[in-house]
Amino acid sequence: MIKSFAIIGLSLTSLFSASFAHADWQLDNEHSKVSFVSIKSNSIAEAHHFKALTGELLEQGQFKLEIDLNSVETLIPIRNERMSKLLFEVAKFPAATLSADLSSVVKILKPGLHLLEGKKAELNFHGQTKTLNIDVLVTVLENGDMTVSSFTPVIINAADFSVTEGITQLQKLAGLPSIATAVPVTFTLTLKKQ
Repeated sequence: MIKSFAIIGLSLTSLFSASFAHADWQLDNEHSKVSFVSIKSNSIAEAHHFKALTGELLEQGQFKLEIDLNSVETLIPIRNERMSKLLFEVAKFPAATLSADLSSVVKILKPGLHLLEGKKAELNFHGQTKTLNIDVLVTVLENGDMTVSSFTPVIINAADFSVTEGITQLQKLAGLPSIATAVPVTFTLTLKKQ
């Protein structure tokens, strides 16, 4: 986790601006993506993503992202169906939710800001909640919109979220010798100023 933050192109004295007082931001699904990489047979990597995301950042700094797990896109329809049903078990756990306190970021927002910071976030997935350390890169645009991206991949371990059995089922159905149980996840989120 990065404990200090880097600010590019702005002096510290110019950061404490009231430019964004009383502003909330809503996630723009069309310009946002959460992706993950699965590795099968020890060496075959494939990239996947989710098509339906919702989220918001409140002016006080509370951030929430909700991922519709049934919207997984692997480019193979039967795999989408199996992943939704057997791995994510969407009938019981339809969404994964990531929440974080970004108040330290909101306080210094200003157009043109580029901020790299390590944050703790809570991931609720498959009935389990875990704390993750995430390095985020925040960029604020001139119109007040912002992008929040993972600076390094976030590794999700199947055992932490009780989905190992689902991976085993997928492996058997696909006739594969192995499917990795640690998955790197990356994201780029566009937040529109309200």
